[in-house]
Amino acid sequence: MRFAITVTDRYIDVFKTFVQRGWTPVRVFTTPVDNRLHCNTAVLEYARQLNIPVQISRLTDENLCELADRRCEALVIASYSWRIGDWRAHLPYAVNFHPSPLPRGRGPYPAPAAILERCTTWGVTCHKVEHEFDAGDILSSDEFVLAPDEDHDSLDLKIQLAARRLSADVADRFLEYWHGAKPQQGGSYYPRWTDADRRLDFSQTVAEVVRRVRAFGPIECLAQINDLKLFVRRVVGWTEPHAFTAGCVVYANGLSLVVAVADGFIGLTEWSLIQPDAVIGSLRR
Repeated sequence: MRFAITVTDRYIDVFKTFVQRGWTPVRVFTTPVDNRLHCNTAVLEYARQLNIPVQISRLTDENLCELADRRCEALVIASYSWRIGDWRAHLPYAVNFHPSPLPRGRGPYPAPAAILERCTTWGVTCHKVEHEFDAGDILSSDEFVLAPDEDHDSLDLKIQLAARRLSADVADRFLEYWHGAKPQQGGSYYPRWTDADRRLDFSQTVAEVVRRVRAFGPIECLAQINDLKLFVRRVVGWTEPHAFTAGCVVYANGLSLVVAVADGFIGLTEWSLIQPDAVIGSLRR
C-alpha cells in the first residue's frame, strides 16, 4: 500500500516497520521540535535515504489533494501536534498510533497520568482518524505491564517498543483490522499537563513526591525552595521521623539538596534554576 506518514524520531520505528513490511512511502510530514522530548534528525535522514520528500509544517487540505494525485492510499499518524483535516475526501484510509490503551488515556500526552494514577498496565492503540482527537474506531492495540516504580523514561521506551510491535501487526493485517475496527466506549481523557500538575508539594509524603518526579522525568517538575524556583528532573527519597518543617532544606552539599517532607526526606539529585542568575546561597537559608 502507498502511504504518507507524520512522525518524529521517537516513533521512527513505526515508519521503518511499514516500509519493511512492503508498504511504499510517498511523503513524510514532521513538525518543528524542541530536541528534548521530540527530535526529527533520524526521520529526516531516513527520508533522505529513501528519497522521499519531507514537509516540516502543517499538513493541509492541499497536501491531501497532492497525496491523492500521487495515488497515496493511507495516511499513518505516528506523532503529530496538529489536527488532520478531512482526509476521507482524498484518501481511503487514515490511522493514528496513540500512546495509550484506548479508550483509556485520550489526550495529547497521557504518559505522566499513567504513573500518577498508579496504573498497572498501559499500551499503544491504532485507531481510525476522526475529527475528534483519539476517538476513532480501534483497529488493534498492544498492552504491557507497568512496574510499581515505573518512571517516564522506562514507560516511554515501553511505548516505543509496543508501537513497533503494533505497527508490524497492523501493516500485515491492515484491511482485516480496518474492516473489523470496533467503536470506542467510555474511557478517559487527560488534557495536556500544566505547571500546577508538575509542581512539587513538599507537604506530601515521600512516595507522592517521588511519584510525581518519576511521572514527568525529562519534562521536569517545578519546585520552590525559599525564594528560588527550580526545575527538578531526578530525586531520591526515604521515610524517616523528623522534627523539621516540610519544605525546608536540611542539608546542601554542592548541587545535592535534601528537603524535609511529611514523612521523611527528598534528595534533589538533578535540578537546575529556573532563574539562572539567582543566588545559590538562598537555598541554605
